[in-house]
Amino acid sequence: MLRYRGVKQALDAVSRLDAFPKVKEEVVQPTRVGGTLSLISRLVIVFLIYHEVTYYLDSRLVFTFVPDTDLQSKLKVHIDLTVAMPCKSIGADILDSTNQNVFSFGILQEEDTWFELCPSQRVHFDYMQHHNSYLRNEYHSIAEILYKSDHAVVYSMPERVIIPEKPHDACRIHGVLTLNKVAGNFHITVGKTIHFSRGHIHLNSIFANTQTNFSHRINRFSFGDHTAGIIHPLEGDEKLFDNGQVMMQYFIEVVPTDVQKFYSHSKTYQYTVRENLQLIDIDKGMQGVAGIYFKYDMSALRVLVCQDRDSIAHFIVRLSSIIAGIVVISGMLSKCMHLIGDACCKRRYNDEPIAQNNDRTATVKGAVIVS
Repeated sequence: MLRYRGVKQALDAVSRLDAFPKVKEEVVQPTRVGGTLSLISRLVIVFLIYHEVTYYLDSRLVFTFVPDTDLQSKLKVHIDLTVAMPCKSIGADILDSTNQNVFSFGILQEEDTWFELCPSQRVHFDYMQHHNSYLRNEYHSIAEILYKSDHAVVYSMPERVIIPEKPHDACRIHGVLTLNKVAGNFHITVGKTIHFSRGHIHLNSIFANTQTNFSHRINRFSFGDHTAGIIHPLEGDEKLFDNGQVMMQYFIEVVPTDVQKFYSHSKTYQYTVRENLQLIDIDKGMQGVAGIYFKYDMSALRVLVCQDRDSIAHFIVRLSSIIAGIVVISGMLSKCMHLIGDACCKRRYNDEPIAQNNDRTATVKGAVIVS
């Protein structure tokens, strides 16, 4: 019993230290102004809390640049393009600054086909071309949406439905190569190649009388694994040439990119490209070998794309500030409106007795006393 009394006294001592004012319910008088402000303030609090939670869950992207020190990893390139010449007349190979044999990178498959697309393929390619062009033009305004989405854009050409009755006039070159992270040159020229331990030679002299046409269509040309947010500029590109003696050059700079999300981490590559078209005219002194050249080089910087959001402590502080601020502001408004109301009522109360005395005087003066 004594122990209970001691605990009760201790609790009473703690309650007397309470610094927050307590108002008894029997002395609280509800008013319409106070009820209206209470309802409005609570609706505002719910609205602001909803937007604050939405803002906290919707992360933002942070882009940083760091030196690329991962020099031992390999570079994977996906190639799928169609050249308007039969496969027997052209050859595709690749050579980098290490002079390694092309067969150490992988094998590209050559498939005879027709350059003209059937209606279903043309619709698909036109859509791919329009879609990729739109993404490239609007990339800076929709970059966050692309990175936050989990959908990686991969174009796959449908199978041909209508088979032409003419011989094959084009060659589809497709496959995946695993390259070194050094500068290199992937090219498609007339004739086949013979590879040596430190290079290769082109056997294009025996194809001197072959009619050339390096019009081409790029269905797929990308580096690394497909990742959401990465746009490949060359996909959906189509070049048509009337002159067969052309040298089409693509200068590509490959940029390593790390995409770090809350639940995943992927390493991929993005690239920028510049084009150069050169007509070969020996009479005018323009030398070169006609063909399609993809000259790529690695960037010395790596791009880090990270999702970031405020800490949970920061989030709780913001919520507390919102609730406390709305409560304090609503209390101040309630007091101001009550003061204004009391002032108006007091002024009206002071004016009413004067009006009543004037009426009484007028009544007495106009009265008739009968005795």
